[in-house]
Amino acid sequence: MNHKKYTKIVILITVTFFMVSLFNSGAFSQNQENMITLPSLDREEGHILYSPMYDTTSYLINETGAVNHTWHSIYAPTLESYLVENGSIIRSIWSGRGGFQQIAWNDTLLWEYHYTRDSSYYSHDIIPLPNGDVIMLMQEIKSRASAIQAGRDPNTLGNDFLPDFLIQVHQTGPTSGEIVWEWHMWDHLIQDYDSLKDNYGNVSQHPELIDINFGEEFYGDWIHMNSVDYNPKFDQILMSAHNFNEVWIIDHSTTTEEAAGHEGGQHGYGGDLLYRWGNPQAYDRGTAADKKLYFQHQVTWIKPGLPGAGHILVFSNGNTRPGGPHSSADEFTPDVNNNTGEYNLLSDGTYGPDNLTWQYLIPIEYYSSTLSGVQRMINGNTLICSGEIGTFLEVTPDKQIVWIFINPYPYYQSSVYKTEYIPPYEPPPQTPQLPDLQCDGSLSWSDIKPGSTVHGSFQVMNIGDNDSLLNWTVNNDLTWGTWTFTPSSGEGLTPAQAPVTVQVYVVVPKENNAVFNGNITIVNKQNSSDYGKIPVTLTTPFNQNIEQHWFLARLLMRFPQAFPILRYFMGC
Repeated sequence: MNHKKYTKIVILITVTFFMVSLFNSGAFSQNQENMITLPSLDREEGHILYSPMYDTTSYLINETGAVNHTWHSIYAPTLESYLVENGSIIRSIWSGRGGFQQIAWNDTLLWEYHYTRDSSYYSHDIIPLPNGDVIMLMQEIKSRASAIQAGRDPNTLGNDFLPDFLIQVHQTGPTSGEIVWEWHMWDHLIQDYDSLKDNYGNVSQHPELIDINFGEEFYGDWIHMNSVDYNPKFDQILMSAHNFNEVWIIDHSTTTEEAAGHEGGQHGYGGDLLYRWGNPQAYDRGTAADKKLYFQHQVTWIKPGLPGAGHILVFSNGNTRPGGPHSSADEFTPDVNNNTGEYNLLSDGTYGPDNLTWQYLIPIEYYSSTLSGVQRMINGNTLICSGEIGTFLEVTPDKQIVWIFINPYPYYQSSVYKTEYIPPYEPPPQTPQLPDLQCDGSLSWSDIKPGSTVHGSFQVMNIGDNDSLLNWTVNNDLTWGTWTFTPSSGEGLTPAQAPVTVQVYVVVPKENNAVFNGNITIVNKQNSSDYGKIPVTLTTPFNQNIEQHWFLARLLMRFPQAFPILRYFMGC
């Protein structure tokens, strides 16, 4: 955003502004055609999309807090919404066991999916994939007996046990979808509590597995996964393991069968964890002093083209932070091979880094014990959503607040799970339209009186791509005669235009019995290797004495530089 040194405070709380904003944005949306390119997202500072938790409307605002556009639903959001192609959004919804809608720019409902499996339900986040599919973050219900058999300490169990899982949904109709991929943490457990139960092993030797007895204080909602993100470069999924105080990364290139095991996928580890960070206690490789995260919510890769691209941002709520509750926006740089997506395990058996790349301790008045998110902006600043109090902050790299927005919808300081920062819209790169020069014609004059002026012409045209523009010029290297070209160059010639006729005038050299020839070159000024040549021939008449001897005349014409003595005696 175009900021000055002072802080800009934008607080939209009046009923009048609320009604005007809704009226204007609603009227605007109703006049748009379905699935259009967004003309409004080219502001240099970008936009912010968010869905208040108790509102059926999603809002797109700019840096002044003005509502630029809205999308409407009959459902309140489960938590979040995302902008996808052509101005539609994917919005999670409170409905039955959970689901989502895809709503077009003009509020047309493009897709509505409801999850219907028994013994499981949608819990927190979704993420759209580049191919149009949607990944949902779910929980399944396991019985007490199943958890004990998997190795959970029965003293830390209630009646149900709720591990998390992921599904990928592919649209099959306006109100239907097929689950085409799944990953279940239940398939990747380890425990060292009971050697007679499943999953028994050495926890510290298997950081790729999840200790079913870590987080023993959480009887039912065990790990409480609350955020998911996708990296198309590596085809990997990033998750927030809230109750473990960790972030996890898994391979998405697996099949569902491979994701249930320990082999397969492009990294060869099936659905096991490729990377984990934030609390090495969770795999018996650290102590409380090593913990970096504190009941975090949103975790996200910084997107390509933004400062810090490839780093990971986390909103660490800070409920259990040493010294007292205090929220922070944390940035760290995973130890990854940027070509292969492989993560390095350090010699002490933990994953790096040891320290954060950047951290902003959020002022205590904006503390949020739950919800909340953080994203990087194109100007290098960081957008923070303090979710419980519906307040957005923009913070510079040197930790200065330069913008504050308090959500007024549907009421002042209404909670917002997280925001989505929309970078400025950039039209896709256009395929270059290349001109192609072509010349037609030749210049030929015979038996021309020396010193006279002759006239001829040739044509220049563009036979290149339809929208190409040809800039051309005449290059004349001929050293005989005095030449004039009209025109001698041109700009912006398109294939649809008629060929340009170049008029040529030559003052003939004052030489009898001469033959002149060569080429005139016409060059594409954008590409010197693209040129055409016009052949030129000009002859002047032979002396009368020669013309009386037809054989000699033909001989001297054939060899104009030969027989100088003969020419002298014949008066040539």
